[in-house]
Amino acid sequence: MKSRCKRITTATGLLLLFSICCLVYVQVSLAGPNAKNAAGPQQFTAILTTRGNRPITINGVSAIGGATILTGAVIETPDQVGATIHLGPLGTLDIAPNTKLILEFDQNANVRVTVVQGCAILRARKGTTAEVATSQGTAGITDPATGGVLDICFPPGAAAPTVNSGAAASAGAGAGGAVATAGAAAAGGGMSETTGVIIGAIGEGALITTALVVPCKRGRNPSPGEPRGRNDCH
Repeated sequence: MKSRCKRITTATGLLLLFSICCLVYVQVSLAGPNAKNAAGPQQFTAILTTRGNRPITINGVSAIGGATILTGAVIETPDQVGATIHLGPLGTLDIAPNTKLILEFDQNANVRVTVVQGCAILRARKGTTAEVATSQGTAGITDPATGGVLDICFPPGAAAPTVNSGAAASAGAGAGGAVATAGAAAAGGGMSETTGVIIGAIGEGALITTALVVPCKRGRNPSPGEPRGRNDCH
């Protein structure tokens, strides 16, 4: 009886081992070179982020952060609202307020930004060919061997664009770019969104501290054996 059980157990184990080997073989075959070729070119999408999640215009339609942008899109930012477009493996595009441009990209790692008016910063990763242009033609191209940054400003009525002088960064390009407030502008200074967040955090911290301190008040000293009040400090 024991011998029969042993034979059945051995046969079951061999069958299970055979099944596992076949499954592994099939999975390896599917993951081979043919599967890689079937995948085709690397796919990606361009995703929008806006300052304060406020709306901008894409192809004449209002859009906020998280919107998907297709190649050939006409993008316009209003006053005080910058935007950043994440181009996946190709890089990023930071757009300043009061800017209108056309964004084109493809699966062959080519990006072209045509600035109609305003300012933008195109950051291209290694392996990407990035170009910025205006109505006057190409203003700059990055080297795909190294990648690079193209900072361009083309104000209305300008005779020629300003390239790689930091003008777009000064104009507040990007979803996190600096924005001058009315009070700071009157004083001749500016305050970035980051500064505003820090100030807000300090204010919230002060409120929290106050909330923790106020309930703790000095009361009279209790007599020996008398219990303390709820709000008496220890």
